[in-house]
Amino acid sequence: MGRCSLFDLERHFAFYGAYHSNPTNKAGSLAALLLLFCWVASSFLGCWLGFSLAWKVVVVAQIVCWTGQFIGHGVFETLQTFFGYEPYPGFHATVQAKVDTEIREWQEKKQKLLN
Repeated sequence: MGRCSLFDLERHFAFYGAYHSNPTNKAGSLAALLLLFCWVASSFLGCWLGFSLAWKVVVVAQIVCWTGQFIGHGVFETLQTFFGYEPYPGFHATVQAKVDTEIREWQEKKQKLLN
């Protein structure tokens, strides 16, 4: 029985590595739009709640998010050493070979389009 593509870590890590090796900015405009939306929404929320309540909501949100971040880093980054930085032996070498192949294929495809 073949591997389920949803759980194919090698394929996902190879795609991620190849995709993020491309220096071209891909989502700059989307990020700017997201920041604009967050600014407008937070301004609206601040006006709607009033300053005395809005800052309390922000403090609670910061405490909850930072606590989650510290717990996440503390738990999952310590598990990384448990696995020896690889889910199984040879994982990194296999993924790196696939990343190099995908980058080479992308560059060849780009070169064909330019010619």
